[in-house]
Amino acid sequence: MTISTKFGDMDVRFFPDDAPRHVDNFITLTKMGFYNGTNFHRVLPGWLIQGGDPLSKNPDRGLHGSGGPGFSINPEVNDRPHKRGALSMGKMPRESNSTRDNNDSGSQFFICVQDSNGLDRVYTVFGEVYRGLDVIDKIVAVPRDEYDNPLEPISMIVTLKE
Repeated sequence: MTISTKFGDMDVRFFPDDAPRHVDNFITLTKMGFYNGTNFHRVLPGWLIQGGDPLSKNPDRGLHGSGGPGFSINPEVNDRPHKRGALSMGKMPRESNSTRDNNDSGSQFFICVQDSNGLDRVYTVFGEVYRGLDVIDKIVAVPRDEYDNPLEPISMIVTLKE
């Protein structure tokens, strides 16, 4: 699979033996064109870049990070580490006064900028960027607003290799 951005391409390999439902979900959404035109809506230097929210296509930044595909999948906690380049499934944000539902993953994903072992066995690693780590570095270095949303949109096109 390839995630293409204005900064270049990131090639990804999946881990279907460790997270089969997450891999199937990501492939299905990719085949539907779900991710095309969505933006990396959260960039956290030293930690991660996040995308996959359909609401990130909307110019209203207040919506970015709150959308999904209309369904969720249960976590597939595994022993894959959240190392630099790890592709992991995000969770929907919650109001600060409510509890998190660990079964609320759907389409949002993140890529680790550096090793983040505090995320291990909490979030589902289902793939890794094996080529294009420099693209991650370019994305995470862009200017961003107070919500860690890039000031200029960084859209993606996600394609599967045949």
